[in-house]
Amino acid sequence: MTRTIASVAEVAGAFLKLGLSSFGGPVAHLGYFQREFVVRRRWLDDAAFADLVALCQFLPGPASSQAVFAIGMRRAGLAGAIAGSACFILPSALAMVLFAYGVGSMGDVSRSGWVHGLKLAAVAVVARAVWSMASKLCPDWPRRLLALASAAAVLLRPGVASQVGAIAACALAGWRLGRGEESGREPAPGIGRAHAWAIASLACFGLLLVVLPLLERQTGSRDLAVFDGFYRSGALVFGGGHVVLPLLRAEVVPPGWVSDGMFLAGYGAAQAIPGPLFTFAAYLGTLIYRGPHAWAGGLLALFAIFLPGWLAVGGAYPFWHVLRGTAWARAALRGANAAVVGILLAALYRPVCTEGIRNAADVAAAVVAVALLGTARMPPWLLVAVMGAAGQWLLR
Repeated sequence: MTRTIASVAEVAGAFLKLGLSSFGGPVAHLGYFQREFVVRRRWLDDAAFADLVALCQFLPGPASSQAVFAIGMRRAGLAGAIAGSACFILPSALAMVLFAYGVGSMGDVSRSGWVHGLKLAAVAVVARAVWSMASKLCPDWPRRLLALASAAAVLLRPGVASQVGAIAACALAGWRLGRGEESGREPAPGIGRAHAWAIASLACFGLLLVVLPLLERQTGSRDLAVFDGFYRSGALVFGGGHVVLPLLRAEVVPPGWVSDGMFLAGYGAAQAIPGPLFTFAAYLGTLIYRGPHAWAGGLLALFAIFLPGWLAVGGAYPFWHVLRGTAWARAALRGANAAVVGILLAALYRPVCTEGIRNAADVAAAVVAVALLGTARMPPWLLVAVMGAAGQWLLR
């Protein structure tokens, strides 16, 4: 029991630090996770991390937050998943609630110098993650070519469909190329009690999609309407992050809950804080309810938008863990892992570099940031602080 509590506390502490320092959006978050849990803490290896990323890319919901849930569950069970998710999400959620109370006083922060510096820090973090993962997951030319093909496909046809298609195609290619190879992984455990809970989780995911709108129509409850709208937004979006914004706008602006101006002000503020963009829901929920206790509405919207992603990954991960222990699945996953490297490589170019780098000075700053992170082994949180300060100077 003491060991379990210690493991949960360890997970909570690790993700609290990341929740306070992981700027740059979902792609950058995966870079931070790879550095923290693969390189530094060695909770899992690069192959297992890429497997997990591939799973989260296939599921609806915010991929980086689902990765948090899966890593926490792998390390310390369901309690670790819940503690890790809460610690990663709540810092930015609190910031968004506070911004909702004082909305408008900060103006548009998305173009400020320190936000520009944070984007450059994200360039360095993602670049290091791509290099580290590529060196381990693409050690031969067949897998390097799969990674490059995946990057090209995603860049030519941006969107979640291209990402999922690239992973599926590379998994098939990996299975064809490596059917006779053995990866040396230990066999995965058989299906047991945990899988009954996984089935219940997936059933709950679908049931809520059907039941919530029916209950809302019957009762006319605003609370149910808010919960249903945010739950549906989280359940029907693939890729997470910016992809959810049109869905959220359709839920909160047409009913008159939030104006377009307020919506865009919150979106700008969300770019300037660490943690997942889905915490934008806390801002919207606070605005919907207003008043001194509006924060409770923010928490309701926050829980509703993350819940479907947690149910999806909690239900799928145990079966994925069993599947990846079979010989044919290991061969396919080697191809899928190469696709993940390619997808991250594409994301390094767009949107990470295209959003963060504007001129030669930015290129030089990004190169220095990569060197600080790699050669000088500067902690990511310190790099974020340094680049945030440097951004003010770069925009002069």
